[in-house]
Amino acid sequence: MRAMRFDRFGGPEVLTEADLPDPVAVPGETLVEVEAAGVNFGDIKQMAGEHTEGPYAPKARLPRIPGMEVVGRTAGGRRVLGYVPQGGYAAKTIVADRDLVALPEPVSAGEALALLIQGLTAWHLLRSVARIRPGESVVVHAAAGGTGSLALQLAREFGAGRIIATASSDDKRAFALERGADAAIDGDADGYKDRVLDANHGRPVDIILDAIGGPVLDSALDALGYLGRLVTYGASSRQAACAIAPSRLALDTITVAGFWVVPLITQNGAGGTALEELLDLTARRRLRPLVGAQYDLGRARDAHEDLLSRRTKGKLVLLP
Repeated sequence: MRAMRFDRFGGPEVLTEADLPDPVAVPGETLVEVEAAGVNFGDIKQMAGEHTEGPYAPKARLPRIPGMEVVGRTAGGRRVLGYVPQGGYAAKTIVADRDLVALPEPVSAGEALALLIQGLTAWHLLRSVARIRPGESVVVHAAAGGTGSLALQLAREFGAGRIIATASSDDKRAFALERGADAAIDGDADGYKDRVLDANHGRPVDIILDAIGGPVLDSALDALGYLGRLVTYGASSRQAACAIAPSRLALDTITVAGFWVVPLITQNGAGGTALEELLDLTARRRLRPLVGAQYDLGRARDAHEDLLSRRTKGKLVLLP
C-alpha cells in the first residue's frame, strides 16, 4: 500500500513515500481503506519531535507514519470516521473500534475530518474549559483556520453575545465575518488590547481562545475582563509566552487554562455526545466546516509547508 512516513525527526522534508505491506487488524480493531486523511499542526509537531511523551517522542521507535484522522470504508462497506494515534497517511490503516464512528452520508469526507480533531477541540474549548454562558463575548484567534472557523460558528450556536475574530490578512478577516464573527481584526501582539476593546465597544472580553501563544498570548491577557477566561490550545508562533504570575491571576480575577484533545480521546474514545452533536449540526447545515486544499498523498510535504506558512484556510486533506 502507499504510505508517507518519516525515519528521523525534522520538518516537512523528512516525509518520504513508501510501498508497505497492508496492516493487519487484531480483535478490537478494524482495517479501514482510507478515502481521505486529515492534516493537523499536531502532525508537524510530532514529526519535529516536539512531544516529550507518547508515540512521537524523540525516543520513540522510527520509522513512523503520521496522521491522526481518516475517513474510509470497512471491509463490510461501512462508511466511517476514525481516530488513530499514528498511521493516517496511508492507503489503509488500523482503527481501534472505540475510535471508529459511523459517518452520515450528508457529511463529506473533508467535513468529517474537520470535525474529529478541530471540531472536538472547538466544542470542548467553549463547553468544557471556558464554560461559555449566553451573552458572553468571545475572541477567536486564527479564526480562518480549521479550529478557529468552527469555534466562531459554535460560539454563535452556544449563545455568545459578541464574537470577535483575529486573522493575519484582509482575506482571512473577510472569511471570518462570513463564518459568523461580528468583528474581525488583526491579531498581531502590538496594539492587540486596543483593537479588541474597540471591537467590543470599549469593554474587556469574557473569553479568548488562543492557538498562537508567545507575545500574542501575553497581550491577550490585558484584554480580559473580570472573571475572564483565556484558553490556550496551541503555539503556532513557536515563541514562548512570558511567565504568568499567580498573583496577577488573583488580582485581575482571570483564568488561564489549557486544552489538548488527544488525551481526551485517549481516555474516552473518539465517539460520544460532542462528536454526535457536531455531525448532526453539519448534516443539518447549521455548522459549515471549511474544507481547504486537497492534495495527493504523495504531496504531503506540500501540505505541511502550506500549513506552516499560513497560506491555507480550513481543513487540509490528503487523498491516497
